[in-house]
Formats: sequence, C-alpha cells, structure tokens
Amino acid sequence: MFRSGWLANLFRKIPDLTTDRLILRKLKVTDAPDMYEYSKDPDVTKYLLWDPHPNIEHTRNYLDYLQDRYRDGKYYDWAVVLKSTGKMIGTCGFSALYPEHRYAEVGYVLNPAFRGQGYVGEALAAVLEFAFRRMQLNRVEAKCVEENVSSERVMQKVGMQFEGVARSAMFVKGEFRNIKIYSILRDEYFQSKQKSKPF
Repeated sequence: MFRSGWLANLFRKIPDLTTDRLILRKLKVTDAPDMYEYSKDPDVTKYLLWDPHPNIEHTRNYLDYLQDRYRDGKYYDWAVVLKSTGKMIGTCGFSALYPEHRYAEVGYVLNPAFRGQGYVGEALAAVLEFAFRRMQLNRVEAKCVEENVSSERVMQKVGMQFEGVARSAMFVKGEFRNIKIYSILRDEYFQSKQKSKPF
C-alpha cells in the first residue's frame, strides 16, 4: 500500500464518498458560486490561515488551480455536497499527509447557513472511514485555534481525543495563536465502530 507514488495515484481520481445526506466529491470550477457564498464571509475565515475571497473571479481562479493539483495527485480535499439539492456547502479532507508515518491531518470548512445540522461531523466521519479503511493510516489529527469552540466540538463528536495546546504555534490574522490538537488512532477508531454496532 505504501509503495512510491501510491498517494498520487489514489488522489489523481479522488473517489466519491457518500453518507446518508452527503456526497463528497472532487471540487469543480462550477462550484464557484457556492464556494464564494461562504468564502467571502470574514466570520468563516476568522480562525483560518486564508483570507476572505474578494470576488467570485478569485474563487474561480482558485478552483481552476486546484484542477491541476488534482491531476498531479497532490490535493486531498473533497467538496461537501447535499444529496437532496446538489448544493456544495463546504469542504472536508486532508490538509496534510505523511504516508511514511501513516498519519494525516484533516480540515473542514462549512457554509454558516448550514451550521448546527451535523453536516461537518457526517463528512468528517466519511473521511476518517476512508483514512483508516482504504488508506490504512494509523493516526489522524485535527487542529484548531483555541477559541474555535465549534470546530473543537466536531473533533469531539467523531471520537477524537484532546492531546494538548501548542502555545503560540500559528500566526493567524496578525497574531500568534494557541492551537488545540486532537487525534484518533486506527485501533481506537475500529474499537468505537465495534461498540456502536447493534446486537
């Protein structure tokens, strides 16, 4: 599984992931209106490393750039799409991968109009399933700025464990911020799946 080039080969044609309410698929340039709808919002990017998109053309150019990254097998993020309407409401996937250590970092962004409905947790659960079952990773972690309580709740809901705070670890929006770190290990993930199975 961990032979040279396997990661690029896997993500050159990033597979669709499905849940009860969502489809996770490759991002497309045609997603620009839906992405711009939330990426222009300063509240969405408040705790993130990137700034609000200034206009929809910026969003289109970004999505166009990602197509090359997909073709090279160097982009590991999915569009989160509602099955019921086909609307793209955010992204979820791997922000960093370290195949030699069988370890990855996950990240997610959601349109605030769809908060409070469990969509991020549902999408992240699908990505964890892919990480541990298909990719056979040993560890997946997630990070958030200390004040980002809503992001932290998502990590907790999918079974991640709090590891600690990295003090002044990232420079976000003009200041050094403390970063909370959560993780889940392969064994923990499958143990939790066993416990949740009906008898």
